[in-house]
Amino acid sequence: MIAHLQAHLSGETKVIRAYDGTISPCVDCRACRRTDGCVINDGMQTVYEYLKTCDNVVIASPIYFSELTGALLNAASRLQTYFSARFFRKETPVLSPKKGAVLLAGGGTGDPERAYTTASELLCYMNVQEIFPLICSHNTDRIPAWEDVRTLEQIRSAADFLNQGK
Repeated sequence: MIAHLQAHLSGETKVIRAYDGTISPCVDCRACRRTDGCVINDGMQTVYEYLKTCDNVVIASPIYFSELTGALLNAASRLQTYFSARFFRKETPVLSPKKGAVLLAGGGTGDPERAYTTASELLCYMNVQEIFPLICSHNTDRIPAWEDVRTLEQIRSAADFLNQGK
């Protein structure tokens, strides 16, 4: 699904895979309550730099037990620095305003709404101010996401939304 979206986006795109192992989860050291950023020096440092200037953020995930994957949630826990900026350091995060979208895929009987709520909250911490409506291929136990015509059409609409204003 993400490749289909990338094919319709204008400009540069960057994919950060939570499963590649270069981003550790937050260890709750609370250093970000006092200073900007994170003391863990890993792949998330590149993500922080990219988030300062990018125009759009898309969260794409399989749905496991009606939630985003554990690997994605581990990486997303490092967004704690933006939460701390607002609520502990009383600072405005240095992130430019963005648009965003959420792409989910799953099968079975789980409900994608919990995963969408989590993803939407994460997008807000990244200063996403407009979020495209949920895109979810939720029958992947019967039809692969890349064959889900309705979902592919929604992805194209999301690309148009994200491309506006560029």
